[in-house]
Amino acid sequence: MNRTVLITGATSGIGQSCALQFAKNNFNLILTGRRLDRLTALKASLEEQYHCAVQILCFDVRHLEETKQAIATIDTTRFPVIDILINNAGLASGMSTIDEGDYDDWNVMIDTNVKGLLHVSREVMPMMKRQGVGHIVNISSTAAKDVYAKGNVYCATKHAVDALSKSMRIDLLPYGIKVTSVNPGACETEFSLVRFKGDEDRANAVYDGFTPLTPSDVADAIYYACTLPTHVCINDLTLTCLTQANAHYTIKKTV
Repeated sequence: MNRTVLITGATSGIGQSCALQFAKNNFNLILTGRRLDRLTALKASLEEQYHCAVQILCFDVRHLEETKQAIATIDTTRFPVIDILINNAGLASGMSTIDEGDYDDWNVMIDTNVKGLLHVSREVMPMMKRQGVGHIVNISSTAAKDVYAKGNVYCATKHAVDALSKSMRIDLLPYGIKVTSVNPGACETEFSLVRFKGDEDRANAVYDGFTPLTPSDVADAIYYACTLPTHVCINDLTLTCLTQANAHYTIKKTV
């Protein structure tokens, strides 16, 4: 029987690339996101190309009741076991000094990056405990390891993801559940477009002068971590492009 992976934030970027990577390697998929049109199109494409089973769940991870109701609709006949949970849903909103921060930006980052991850994990972890097997992958950031100017609350949320990953690893160890934190550096997705609220010129300028990671680069690393022997767990994985050292130091040189 094919294994099943549940991916949040699957409508673009790293989440979508993970869906493609796991589908082509004979996994079944449960895909979540807020954009039903994109989820529907992705489901149709994956089913046609890879002949895998796909269920889509359209909801916002920030909202606990939505999350509970959506997870409760998982078709346990087709997906009796969730082998892997990839907590990918996350974002940055705005970029200002902390003394001029926007409360709405702060709330959306905290609610998505921290509470959203907790909401989904809390609903899936009991399933994995009953199974006696599972793997949780939390998509964090190099911002979990360092802070940078005007990154204050976003960096704080990713530091929280780092701490939660470590705590999950301890609490779930008796149940044979792996936990991996994946911390990408600069990766060309819709991340900057969302952060700068649709300003394409500003978003594109983030990657001027160097070659960033692609979503498929990160998906490859995630797939590797999720397909190691049962007794092997990568706890923490940080990856950057060649010209980036950490969250705030990058040289401008195209490679």
